[in-house]
Amino acid sequence: MALAGGLLRFAPALAQKVEMGQIADQRIHTWRMPSMRAEHFPGSGPYPWLDRPDALDNIAARRATGAITEYEAAQAHHWVRDGYVVLPGLIAADTLDTVWRAYQQAVDRGRIVLEPEPAGEGDAYPGRFLNPHRRVSEFCRVAKHSELLRWVRFLLEREPKVLQTIASHKGSQQPEHSDSIHMTTYPLGYLVAAWIAFEDIHPDSGPLVYYPGSHRWPYLFSHDVKISEDEFRRDGYQSYQAKYEPKIRELIASQGIAPVYFHARRGDVLLWHANLVHGGSARRDLAHSRRAVVTHYFGQGAFVYHDLAATRSKQQYVSTCLLRG
Repeated sequence: MALAGGLLRFAPALAQKVEMGQIADQRIHTWRMPSMRAEHFPGSGPYPWLDRPDALDNIAARRATGAITEYEAAQAHHWVRDGYVVLPGLIAADTLDTVWRAYQQAVDRGRIVLEPEPAGEGDAYPGRFLNPHRRVSEFCRVAKHSELLRWVRFLLEREPKVLQTIASHKGSQQPEHSDSIHMTTYPLGYLVAAWIAFEDIHPDSGPLVYYPGSHRWPYLFSHDVKISEDEFRRDGYQSYQAKYEPKIRELIASQGIAPVYFHARRGDVLLWHANLVHGGSARRDLAHSRRAVVTHYFGQGAFVYHDLAATRSKQQYVSTCLLRG
C-alpha cells in the first residue's frame, strides 16, 4: 500500500540526461510540461506484456516453445485475469527473522522512531514506517530477494527497481485505493507491489484486502475526481479522502466485485498490479499483530511521478538497496 514522500524537482539539464533512458514510445521533456499530472502525459506504450490485448496468445506461444514453464504460464493467466499472484513460502523463515530482528533493534535503539497512532484500548502496536531499507540494510534481503525479483522481472519484462518500502507491526486499515494515484508510471502499468508476510496472518488482524479484476478498470487520477493542484497543495490528503476514496467505494459497489482477504502464512508473498484496488481491512481484534513489509517496484526505464502532488518521484533516481539477495 502506498504512501507519498520523497519527491523532488530536477533541473532541466539533469532531467534531460535522465529522460534519455525512457522506454515510452512517445518521449517526454518534463520541463516543458505544465506539471507532473496524468492529464499532461500523452497516451503511450509500450505496455507490459501481460497488459496487452494479445497477452493470452503470447502466454500460449511462450509455453509452446518452452520459454516459460507451465507454472509460470498459470501465474501469468492469473495476473491477466485477476491482477495478482500469490507465491507461497517464497521467503525463508531465517531471512524473515534476520530482517525483523534488525528492524526491532533499530526501533529499540532509536535509529527508527515510529510515530504513535490513535489506538483503541488494548492496541499495543506502533504505526508504519516508510522506507525502512534506508535505515536498516537487512531489509534489502527481502526487497532484493533473487526469486522475488525474478517474478517481478517476469511480470514487467523490465529490470525491477526498488521504489518504496513500508514496514508495519499491525494492520493499516488504509481505505481501498490503487497505487497508481500515488506512484504513477509513464507508460502506465510498470509498477508491481509485493506484500510479504512476516508471520501467519490472523483473520481478525486486519488482513490485506483486494478486488480481483479491478486492475482492468480505467486508471483513476486526480483530475478524474476533480482534485486540482492548488487544492491538494492547500488541503493535502483531506481532498484525497473527500473525493478519491468515495469514488473508489462507488466503483467497488457498482462493479459488484467481492473482496478477497490475504490470510497469508509466514513467508508468503502477494504481488499485485499497479492498478489493482486494495487496502487494509478492519482490525477486529487489536491484540493481533500483522507484521509485514510492502515493497513497490517500478520497471527500469519507466518514468515515475506522484499524480496527486504533481511532482517527480525522487526515489526513481536514488540508489537504494545495494544488497543483491
